[in-house]
Amino acid sequence: MDGAGGRVGPSGEASTSGPLGFFDALPLEADFARLADPRLYHSLPEGWVIGLADIERSTDAVTTGGYKAVNTVAAAVIAAVANQLSGRDFPFVFAGDGASFALPPELAPVGQTGLAAVAGWARDAFGFRLRTAIVPVEAIRGEGHDVRIARFAASPEVSYTMFSGGGLSFAEARMKEGRFCLEPAIGDDARPDLTGLSCRFSEIPARHGVILSLIMLPTATVSTERFSALATEILALAAMVSDAGRPVPEEGPALTWPSTGLMIEARTAAAKTGRPLWLSAISVGIRSLLAHLSFATGTKVGAFDPGRYRGEIVRNTDFRKFDDGLRLTLDCSPEVADRIAETMRRAEAEGIAVTGLHRQDAALMTCFVPVASRSDHVHFIDGAMGGYAAAAVMAFGKARSQVVAG
Repeated sequence: MDGAGGRVGPSGEASTSGPLGFFDALPLEADFARLADPRLYHSLPEGWVIGLADIERSTDAVTTGGYKAVNTVAAAVIAAVANQLSGRDFPFVFAGDGASFALPPELAPVGQTGLAAVAGWARDAFGFRLRTAIVPVEAIRGEGHDVRIARFAASPEVSYTMFSGGGLSFAEARMKEGRFCLEPAIGDDARPDLTGLSCRFSEIPARHGVILSLIMLPTATVSTERFSALATEILALAAMVSDAGRPVPEEGPALTWPSTGLMIEARTAAAKTGRPLWLSAISVGIRSLLAHLSFATGTKVGAFDPGRYRGEIVRNTDFRKFDDGLRLTLDCSPEVADRIAETMRRAEAEGIAVTGLHRQDAALMTCFVPVASRSDHVHFIDGAMGGYAAAAVMAFGKARSQVVAG
């Protein structure tokens, strides 16, 4: 799965035909730091739409220990659309308490159906109010913004899409004003196909001292070159830590049974069928126990190799991204966190960016694994005690008096 993006075919080459041919043909960048360069991004074709989702008052879930459910609902947006496309690649980005994606006009109804279904399911399963919207790219460009994308190869099997141009930020702000919004589905229509979405792994404790959630957005007046230089500086600081601050250790995250997310996964498993939660919990409990035994003993089950899978998790994690700014979840020392915070404070004083930082002791992982025996599974990383949602409160609070750059 091309984590905001896509799965390559059996031959190792992605298809460049059909409605998503533009996306498939984009070059893959292996050096994440290079994606700070705006020249690597390509404007979406005319007629494309942006889908958005955001959980209202998501920070309330932090105080009640429900942030794992928040992450699951955000990832459900991606899973619901991906499953409607039968695993076909498309651009998307996970934001902790929400998600965004882009689709060509032929597939816009898929995005609309997926968003409405997940919003209805999130309401019924968790009591969340999930704001959703579909925004034509022409409406964004008419206001002086754009949506440009690039692709980052996290591993040979998985790539993630990066976004720039200010279009996502503009569209999200309009959604929160009530424009372009969709109504949540009801009844049987509120049953998204969330096959492959799970959250079985334990919290991942910080190995270097701090899990740092970071959001950095350009101001309206800053040049793209100046913000790019700032992003490069932040990434250089992150590179001082082993594995560029990746929160997942080389041996992969711990897996316990029963997992703390068992009932959350039971709700995702029951989303499509509508079967009773207790029955779904039994089914998920049995399947997760078998998976736990496979990992614990290193036993292969058919084509599934737990040792290979653990290594792929490490490579395939989505812990850094550009989506109209820079968004990172880093495992770093307090000293590196302090240097990053000081660099961001200076950037704010110079009018380059608005920023948000949140420190915590552990990270969370949410997984989308359509077929466990394949290598293209994707894993979304966030801080375990507020993460991106807490950092966003700080960043967007500062941005209320400013207009984010386009």
